[in-house]
Amino acid sequence: MTSPATPEQSAPVALPRTLTQNLGQFDGQQVRLQGFVHARRDLGGVQFLVLRDKSGIAQCVGSGLHLPLPESSVEIVGSVKAHKKAPGGYEVQIESLKVLSAAIQASPVEIPKMEWNVNPETMLDYRYVSVRGLRERAALKVQAELVFAFHSYLRGEGFTEISTPKIVSAGAEGGANLFKLDYFGEQAYLAQSPQLYKQIMVGVFERVYEVAPVYRAEEHATSRHLNEYLSLDVEMGFIEDEEEVMELENGLLAAIMERLKLTCAAEFELVGASIPEVPAHIPRITLMEARALVHEKFGHTVGGKDLDPEAERLLCQHYAETQGSDFVFVTKYPRAARPFYAHPEINPDGSISSEITRGFDLLFRGIEITSGGQRIHDHAMLMDSIRAYKMNPDAMTGYSEVFKYGMPPHGGFAIGAERLTAKLLGIANVRYARAFPRDRNRLTP
Repeated sequence: MTSPATPEQSAPVALPRTLTQNLGQFDGQQVRLQGFVHARRDLGGVQFLVLRDKSGIAQCVGSGLHLPLPESSVEIVGSVKAHKKAPGGYEVQIESLKVLSAAIQASPVEIPKMEWNVNPETMLDYRYVSVRGLRERAALKVQAELVFAFHSYLRGEGFTEISTPKIVSAGAEGGANLFKLDYFGEQAYLAQSPQLYKQIMVGVFERVYEVAPVYRAEEHATSRHLNEYLSLDVEMGFIEDEEEVMELENGLLAAIMERLKLTCAAEFELVGASIPEVPAHIPRITLMEARALVHEKFGHTVGGKDLDPEAERLLCQHYAETQGSDFVFVTKYPRAARPFYAHPEINPDGSISSEITRGFDLLFRGIEITSGGQRIHDHAMLMDSIRAYKMNPDAMTGYSEVFKYGMPPHGGFAIGAERLTAKLLGIANVRYARAFPRDRNRLTP
């Protein structure tokens, strides 16, 4: 390593800003960096400063420096030199250091040493600063890119983006998991899904989608649940059955993974995760067959009307081992496990099943990331279903009326963005896949 230069009092501003990821393009040249003090150390008069900007980190070295506290915003001018042990293979010999905004106290968390397997509450309590960590922002970058790919693919398939209300008069799925609020003296709720509105909008654009938060007042305290999460919703009209919906999601996921390969290879490498290959035809298995499989192969008995978390994990293990697929569709859910708008299965003799629906889930690496299916489009069938679920037909009028006016056969699905992000990156707790998570105990920061 060459001897570092002694800094001047202030940095010149004539040089354009260089991002740390581009240092290799300026070997032997002078550059101007701006970013945060990620880490610092003093070794016998030689001082090291690791600078973090939006593109990565860079090792900077000098002497006689007055280094500010970590997380201070700084500007550095110096010469780029190749260095095998430095991040990215280059370091900057500091010629001048300027503090743009000094941290006035030590960070409550040591950002370079944070890990996802430490006490999540500590990291989330100080999320306003812990979110700056390289792994933390990697998760958010991956999520941003998968949402971009979601938009791009669906637009290419003739979908129109919509925006639906988040203050509603009734729940889309019934039940008690609704956040209540006072709406000028009337009872209202935060939307648990855009489902009913996106169905209505199928009558307008035929193919619609939305990216927006949804709210579930469920008192979970698990590593896989949030009370506010980003839902990626899709609805499409003029379908034959739920198979068309699954085919669309198959193509969508393949496009998302291709986008991540192009834009997020560094983020996956940073966290030691792999981007999955999406099969041309994701395997399908009915719910009853899935329950039988995990019992016969793994000795796991499933109670209740759905798969439990262990059954989901075992089923995914089976398909990973036997077909090399990280994905599996579970189909033909019973009516008791699906909302009132789920279309019933049509029996081989043409009669309507009273027990089975055309609903499905998509499992990925051991967890459900999608719920979807074909919806009821016939008005009489819909009203019968609303009554069968013991819901008030009058409360559903704003939704059910549209089915008097020729709604086509349609279906769709919703992907939980945080769950998908977490499973892609191997994040054990889904709260780390959201910048500012909301769970049953957290309203801040």
